[in-house]
Amino acid sequence: MASGANWVGAFLSAIAAEAGAAANTLSAYRHDLEDFSAHLGATTLAGASRADIEGYLSALTGNGLAPSTRARRLSSIRQFYRFVFQEGWRGDNPAGELRGPGASTLLPKTLSLVEVEALLAAARRYGRSAHERARNTCLFELLYATGMRVSELVALPEAAARGNPAMLLVRGKGGRERMVPLSPPAQAALAEWLVARDAQLAEKHQKSRALFPSRAKAGHFTRVGFFLLLKDVALAAGLNPEKLSPHTLRHAFATHLLANGADLRSIQMLLGHADVSTTEIYTHVLDETLKSLVLTKHPLA
Repeated sequence: MASGANWVGAFLSAIAAEAGAAANTLSAYRHDLEDFSAHLGATTLAGASRADIEGYLSALTGNGLAPSTRARRLSSIRQFYRFVFQEGWRGDNPAGELRGPGASTLLPKTLSLVEVEALLAAARRYGRSAHERARNTCLFELLYATGMRVSELVALPEAAARGNPAMLLVRGKGGRERMVPLSPPAQAALAEWLVARDAQLAEKHQKSRALFPSRAKAGHFTRVGFFLLLKDVALAAGLNPEKLSPHTLRHAFATHLLANGADLRSIQMLLGHADVSTTEIYTHVLDETLKSLVLTKHPLA
């Protein structure tokens, strides 16, 4: 298999089959490798050298890409050439000894409890119709109550929400499943949304397996759609939209649990992290919170 383009297809198929990589992960790998291939120009992926890869990384630095982005691009390239080498399509691994810049340890952006309450209140009143307001309320209540990734939330099947469930079955990265409990406000918002959802589908003589149906290609509300909605709801709540991302409520969920005494292992399970080391970043967020608390509230501060 001499073609570098064919190698990319084989590589993506392999990680999809062996590692159970999600569609978003496969898309990221493809984008990274296509960007590297475009940089190579006349040189193909099959003939790229270590110097070519180093030149690409230097170009990324010159373009002002963040260390985390450069590290991810190099990770994609390293995994690709490791696969190519193991398959015997090349006799060397040009990326084998390269070390990236390393992703800087940035604390995740989060929200205070007051800010979360303002956001949830804004979601309840934001929308052009009662249908949209019920959907928006359900989206935000579920996200904060469960700590789900936005991609997991929007892809929920409606079957998972029937019967007034106290817990939801969520399919996460790599196809791994986990159960997440619902708070009473989230249960109420879900029940209200199901009534509105079913009524609109019946009115339009439509059917959908998605909890949040949409005319989008995927058949459900999209991550991009939620991103845009989040910015609008943040403005309605009087919050700075630049401070929020689709992951902000997930971070708030974890940080608030930890601040109220939950243990890391439990939070790891709820978030669907494969390794507890990923969850440990929230201890740094809590450290900053406690430091601020002492400096502002201690009588001798």
